[in-house]
Order: sequence, then C-alpha cells, then structure tokens
Amino acid sequence: MEVLGSEVTDQRDGLPYIDLKSLKPDPALLELIPGEFALKNRILPVDADGDILTCAVGSVEDVQAADDLSVLIQRPIRVVLADSQVIRDRIEEHFLESMLSQMSGEDGSGSDIEDVTDLADLQKMAGDSAVVQMVNFIFAQAVRDNASDIHIEPYERDVKVRYRIDGLLRDLMRPAKKLLPALISRIKILGEMNIAERRLPQDGRIKLTIAGRSIDVRVSIVPTVFGERAVMRILDKGTALLGLEELGMFPDTLERFRKLISIPYGIILVTGPTGSGKSTTLYASLQEIWSPTTNILTIEDPVEYQVPGIGQVQVRPNIGLTFANGLRSFLRQDPDIIMVGEIRDHETAEIAIHAALTGHLVFSTLHTNDSSGAVTRLLDMGVEPFLAASSLVGVVAQRLIRRNCPNCSEPATFDRDALAAIGISEEEAEKGTFMQGRGCDVCGGTGYKGRQGIYELLIMDETIRHMTVERKSAGDIKNYAIANGNLRTLMGDGKLNVLRGRSTPKEVLRVCQREEL
Repeated sequence: MEVLGSEVTDQRDGLPYIDLKSLKPDPALLELIPGEFALKNRILPVDADGDILTCAVGSVEDVQAADDLSVLIQRPIRVVLADSQVIRDRIEEHFLESMLSQMSGEDGSGSDIEDVTDLADLQKMAGDSAVVQMVNFIFAQAVRDNASDIHIEPYERDVKVRYRIDGLLRDLMRPAKKLLPALISRIKILGEMNIAERRLPQDGRIKLTIAGRSIDVRVSIVPTVFGERAVMRILDKGTALLGLEELGMFPDTLERFRKLISIPYGIILVTGPTGSGKSTTLYASLQEIWSPTTNILTIEDPVEYQVPGIGQVQVRPNIGLTFANGLRSFLRQDPDIIMVGEIRDHETAEIAIHAALTGHLVFSTLHTNDSSGAVTRLLDMGVEPFLAASSLVGVVAQRLIRRNCPNCSEPATFDRDALAAIGISEEEAEKGTFMQGRGCDVCGGTGYKGRQGIYELLIMDETIRHMTVERKSAGDIKNYAIANGNLRTLMGDGKLNVLRGRSTPKEVLRVCQREEL
C-alpha cells in the first residue's frame, strides 16, 4: 500500500483506518467496479498493488460486500475503513455523474420535446430508476454543496442544471434534452403537482430527508419556448440557527442593535433584496430576546426554521390566511412579540402599526435598497406619516457578501481604483490587512467560502421622526443620519470588512449600490 502509506492513521476494529478527506481516488480505479454495486454497498476502491485492489468501507459490517466484489471482478480485495459519509460523497461524485453522462446521450442535444406527451408515458418516464436516481443526486449534491437554489433550465439544444451557492449560480451538469420531460415530471410528482399540465406555471412543495437532515423544497415550474423550467428553493430545517454574534455585525453595530431589540414596543424593520439574509437576522433576534416569560408569535411564508418556544404560523392565502388576517388574530393571542414575515400591503402595515402602538414589539421585513428607504416605503403604502413616525423604532438594511476562503486566503494587494470605489483612502489602505483567496478544492476554486452580512442600522430619533411627518425624502433622512454619526452605510460596513481581510473590494461592489451612480 505505497500510495496509502501516509493516509493510514490508525487501526479500528482490527482494520487500517484511512482519512479519505485528503485523498482523491484515482478515476481509473473507480472504473474497475460497477457503479451500481458501489452505490448500493458503499464500497470505494482507493488503491491498487499489483492485482490486489484496496477498497474502503464504512464499517466492519460492510466487509461482506468486499468479498462479494472480489468474486464479481475476479480480483483479491484488501479492506480498509474510512468515514462512511465521505465514502458516500466520493461514490456519488464519481459514479452517479458517470451514469448521468451515459444517460445524456452522445452529444447531449437529444431530440426536440413534443408538444403533447402521453400521461402514461410521462408517469412511466418519471418512475424510471435512472431518472429517480438523477433527481435524488441533484438534491443530495445541492445539500452537500450548501446550495440555496436549484435551477433546471431548458434551452434550444440542451438543458442546464445549476446551483446557487453563496449567492452565485454554478453549472452542475447538462443532461440530454430528451430527459427534460422525465426530470420535470419526477419533480412534479414529488411536489404533488399536475404532471399533465405543461402550459401553465405551477408551484409545489417537496419534503425530503437527506443524510438525516429534514429538507423543505419550494418548487416553481414555468413553461418556456424550449420546455418547462424548474427553480427549487432549498430550506434546510437541520441548519443550526445563528446567534447575533455570528451574523458578522461589528461590535458597535451589535451593541446598538441589542439595545434596539430590547425596547418593549414598536416596529423594527429588516430590509434588503430576496436572499440577503433578512430571515436569519430576524430569527437570531427572536432567539436573543426569547425568555420563558415572553409570548412570541410569528406568521411567515413559508416557515423556514422551527424555533423551540415560539409559536409559528404558515400563511395560506388559498384559504384566506393572509399576513393581515393572521396578524389580526395574533392580537387576540396575548403576544409580547410578533414577527410578520413581510409587510406587503397597506392592510398589513396598518395592523402592524396598530400592534406596535398598543404595546407589542413587532419585527418584519421590507424590500428596500437601504434603511432610510424603509421609512418612505411605509408612506408610499398609504400609512399616515404621524403613525409611521410614532411606531417605527429602527431599521436594519443588509446584504450578504462572500467571505475569503479560510483554507486558501493569503495577503493581497488591491488596485487603488478598486479601494477608492468603496471609500478606502490611501492612509486607510496603509493600515489595512488585505486578504484574498487564491482558489482551492475547499472553495471550488472561487477563493470564497461562506457568507456574512454587512449592515446599515438606522435608529429613529426625534429629528428623523419630524422629517417623517414632513414627508422628507429617503435621501434627506440618510444624509442627516450620516452627518450626525447615527448611520454607517452598507458600503461603509463593507469597507471595514475589506480592511480587516474578511472579503474583497470586488465582492463589496457586487452587492452594494454605488452612490455616484
């Protein structure tokens, strides 16, 4: 075992134990055993010494599979132990992808989709073991890669499967065009949708358990000129909820935010585009202020994470349970703290303000570009300025930036123009600690791994309340708050992250609005 000499760490259950995380199996060895056998029995070839093939298994109970494999391929097998989850990952990475590429046909283009496909044919295709395996692999790989969304996108000659990882889309595979109806039909069956309807958009939900983790998937399917397109949002209920300290707030912002959420009543808004981490911030806030003496109720669309000790309600517009109706009912449930998933209309805003003015602390979200824009958005919804001014206590605007990969990050020098674009002066640059990932296996060659928030915290004071009543613009409110040291902008917060080596100027500019534009 010359190749594995340095990887054998110890003996377990009388067998050598190897660390597969630092070892990449040779693709030539992987081709020596049938893919279906490897997938079923969780056995992975890792080394060859003459005619002897060394295979990794997850436990001593799997040694029998190695004996069966020896008979199957007519070669002696040497068995070593390794982490069963890593074995599973390595097998799926190689064997499923090779099986899928065989299914994809020679040129990947396949034939054009017919306008009418028989329902029985669709059901048969969707139940095919290879299609089932492909869909299972797409979901499993998405969870393993921490993807937030899965896209299945048909084009004229091919189909793309892409994942959104850390906010950006990455290609996973290109199955044959002829497989599209089967793939979409399988997803429709899982999401309890009508597989015969291919002309209208459909929405559905899928509940999965992958590697012991409970996964909720929201599915949206729309017809395009080249076939049906599916986008699936992954909600991992097994993900540990973050605390306030883990969100990425700087100590001064964190201290002010903690004071804000300890106020007994009023409205606190979290703003930002879809996928900017608003829900995570709200959940962290609720966990921070929860106590056995408080009654916390939430109404959400959907309920993304289950939080112990908190009453959570899912909106169901089809039966009349909207944000507004649910919120109205909450007020009869003796709550101390209420979280509304989103203020979408005048009715919901009015009830939230009424709740705040009658002694409740209300958390909610809005889609605005910055914190001062939330004030004027409420007025645009038809809320009376004096009600908005008296109920609103603070607004957090946020974005998510990718963090430098901890495995390959190294000191870096950035272009002066790039630094100036995010407001870093030459004097600040001399004192800064600039870092950048060079790209490695851990981060998929991107140089970034994981994300964190950048924040803009606006706390309402008397002057801002007066400006609200006078219907001053969002720009006027923002300029006043900056001039009085009451506000550090999103760009300013991103700048501090770059100076401390957490991210790069390019990443901050990707998510922040440039004022000069």
